[in-house]
Amino acid sequence: MGREAIVERILSDANAEAAAIVREAEERAASVVAAASARAEQGRRESEAEAKKKAADILERRAAAARLDSAKLLLAEKRRVLDGIYAAALERLKALDKEDCLALAERLLTEYAEEGDEIVFAAGYPHAAAVALLPVVAERDLSVSPVSADIDGGFLLRGKTSDKDLSYGALLAADREAHQSALAAELFREE
Repeated sequence: MGREAIVERILSDANAEAAAIVREAEERAASVVAAASARAEQGRRESEAEAKKKAADILERRAAAARLDSAKLLLAEKRRVLDGIYAAALERLKALDKEDCLALAERLLTEYAEEGDEIVFAAGYPHAAAVALLPVVAERDLSVSPVSADIDGGFLLRGKTSDKDLSYGALLAADREAHQSALAAELFREE
């Protein structure tokens, strides 16, 4: 073998080895690119899933907030209606005719007055003199205060052991406490 043949053979072996190295490098590069693409695709899918979940969570929170705001508005309107009903009831109590006013006062005094209590009428109570003449006043030895109270109709009972607020506002507040749920259920029945 001549020198040229040896050089040729070395060059041929070197070219073959270089080609094998290049192939191997290209295969590794293709493998790395494929793995990176797969990771990128997985990351994209995970990001999309996370974004969809976050969007659904945000949507649900906003829907819940909207339902809550709606319920608050509805409740406020229901309260406004009930407030209007009780305000009208107060005005009707203040406008009772003499006969009804005396019947109410007699019932309240019979039920709540104790021996020796003092009746303190609301300022401007229209039938104080007639109430003072009711039989229950004499039976229970009730007295009438010369001073009126700054209340919204009705009267107060001041006694030795306790005082009782029988003003129209207090009576309506007690009625509202006892009957508000039933009244609301009747008024706002959902069909």
